Amino acid sequence: MPKRLIIVESPAKAKTIESILHSEYEVISSSGHVRDLPPKRFGVDIDKNFQPEFKIIDGKEKIVKEISSKARGKEILLASDIDREGEAIAWHLAEILNIPKEEKNRIVFNEITPSAIKRAVQNPRTIDMNKVEAQLARRILDRIVGYRISPILWKMLKSGLSAGRVQSAALRIICDREVQRCKFKPKKFWRVQAEIDGLKANLARINGKKIKPDEITQDTAMKIKNAVKEVAVKEVRRREVRKKHPEPFITSTLQQEAANRFGFSVKRTMQIAQQLYEGVETPEGHMAFITYMRTDSTRISETAAKMAKNYIEKHFGKEYMSTSKRKTKNKKNIQDAHEAIRPTDVEITPEKAKKLLKKEYATLYELIWKRFMASQMSDARYEETTIIFESREYEFETKIEIQTFDGFESILRKSKPKSKVNIPTAKTLSVTSWNINEDETKPPPRYTEATMVKTLESNNIGRPSTYASVISTLIDRKYVIKRSRELLPTVLGSTVNYFLKERFPDIVNIEFTAHMEESLDEVESGKKHRSEVLKEFYEDFSKYLEKAESVWFSIDIETNVECSCGSSFNMKTGRYGLYLSCSSCGKTMSLAPQTPGVFLNGKMILEKQTHQEADNKCPSCGGTLEVLFGRYGEYLKCKNCGKTYQGFARGKCPKCSSPVERKRSKKGRLFFKCTNPSCNYMSWNEPSNQRCEMCGEPLVYLRRKGKEVLYCPKCKKVAK
Repeated sequence: MPKRLIIVESPAKAKTIESILHSEYEVISSSGHVRDLPPKRFGVDIDKNFQPEFKIIDGKEKIVKEISSKARGKEILLASDIDREGEAIAWHLAEILNIPKEEKNRIVFNEITPSAIKRAVQNPRTIDMNKVEAQLARRILDRIVGYRISPILWKMLKSGLSAGRVQSAALRIICDREVQRCKFKPKKFWRVQAEIDGLKANLARINGKKIKPDEITQDTAMKIKNAVKEVAVKEVRRREVRKKHPEPFITSTLQQEAANRFGFSVKRTMQIAQQLYEGVETPEGHMAFITYMRTDSTRISETAAKMAKNYIEKHFGKEYMSTSKRKTKNKKNIQDAHEAIRPTDVEITPEKAKKLLKKEYATLYELIWKRFMASQMSDARYEETTIIFESREYEFETKIEIQTFDGFESILRKSKPKSKVNIPTAKTLSVTSWNINEDETKPPPRYTEATMVKTLESNNIGRPSTYASVISTLIDRKYVIKRSRELLPTVLGSTVNYFLKERFPDIVNIEFTAHMEESLDEVESGKKHRSEVLKEFYEDFSKYLEKAESVWFSIDIETNVECSCGSSFNMKTGRYGLYLSCSSCGKTMSLAPQTPGVFLNGKMILEKQTHQEADNKCPSCGGTLEVLFGRYGEYLKCKNCGKTYQGFARGKCPKCSSPVERKRSKKGRLFFKCTNPSCNYMSWNEPSNQRCEMCGEPLVYLRRKGKEVLYCPKCKKVAK
């Protein structure tokens, strides 16, 4: 039996490390955090210097007991992740196992490879208490905000609402952008482009003055078209342009690129990246593919750089190797000297990865592999030719880029480079055609998950480990909806944002949130103590809290929705949340919390369709179902026969293929019943439209260890 025990936080990570160390060590998993603040009480003693109270997380007692049992009489190494969360997990485990603080039992690594793991095992260190203190400070801050503000939201707006410290600032950013869009007034303009000797040249100057596109009116455009029949070549300029190779991915840039290229949600990107880091089952065994995925450093180790350069020289040639040593522009607040996200072995090419990994995993790996390799290659070079044509007081300009050396673009080519273009030599040239199009200025775009991550990062809100949870939490709480990749604030989100701006302005203040992040960084670097940061925050927060609890907050706001009597509906809060009430006749309407809406000039601007139509049709009459919101949340009502439904299962009835309704028993337990009166199908589990590959029985949706899986009731196995 091994005398050494390594504890990690993930079963997949444990399996990968165990496959490297074999029988020398036993490797077990804590399955994440094992200790936290209590879920049903505050758990922070404000008067005793913000002393936290920790307890074993519900459901983790068995894991803690098993870890304690296996740890007896063994040398223990704590190998959780290298960020603050990982350091805190190691500290909690050390506390539970009564390991002295001065003992060197903490091992860290940036990648799960034989060399990295063996090097880490030979060089244990003590737990970094500054890093732990920073994580505890963040956890206590979030508990104070969530536990103190949420009950006020329940009392004054709607039960079940909650407010997070970082999420609230992110919500404000999304709401503010929607207000900007509503206030925006488009301005019409005209684009003028002349086709000359096969080249398309845009209007650039009038009387030597540079013209912006939105300055051109229709009259100006028509005047130019009628006046200019021939042009002369005024000037030809040539210069070499270098396109710098990109930096390797950090968390935020990986999330942005995966969202832009493949439509991956930020949450999904991090799920895949985490599994590629921890290790996945492949035809060649359990393997890890990339380095640690939560990082804001673009640094590359010398070993990794050498590995890449050897590959480039072998497969591309010496001229493709980067000769310049680019200085990494790491932010001042990076958590540690982590590496960028890169493949652990460049010999595992995207082509090889496709044979080892599922499609989504291979896709993300290819993105990481290509970006890393490109970052170590030479710049691409272009010859840029600028041609200026003139006629009377008008000048037209075109630019042509011809690639002279592809460099890193041999891997990261986004489009086919232009072939050589003949430069006009005649003194005068005829304008063969005109492209004159009407256009208008555009409002600032809505945020997508990609641009939201970029904005959070640029405003110093959150950290690589929090970007995904911030966005997914806003969506899960229905404060924001996602439509065609765009993030729109809902009426519920806008109302919560309005309340927080009125009662807790610091919580939604971008600069204040960024300042708190910097304070947490100072705790990690040892410049500040945890209690100092918490006191600084609580001093102002307690004043806002006292005022918010003492003064009632009511919602009675005019909307843009008109009643049949001609008056406007007002938005109000009632026992079950938000609803619409006519200011004249008293008629009321339900208001789904996920309806897009934004406050503008003291008025709630809602989408015109306050009743959204469901995808299903009424099983009784085939009529259209609309989504309503009542005492127990969402429900469906037929516009034709008036029958109501609590919702439908994702799968059809396995017996008769009719829709299956979601219902609740008298005790509130969810069950599923076929809507066909002549069918007796009923189940506690939600049916799917898939069948078991082994026995052919219908599969159902089930939750196992916090994750949803497809399960065969007959085989009693989870489907792959």
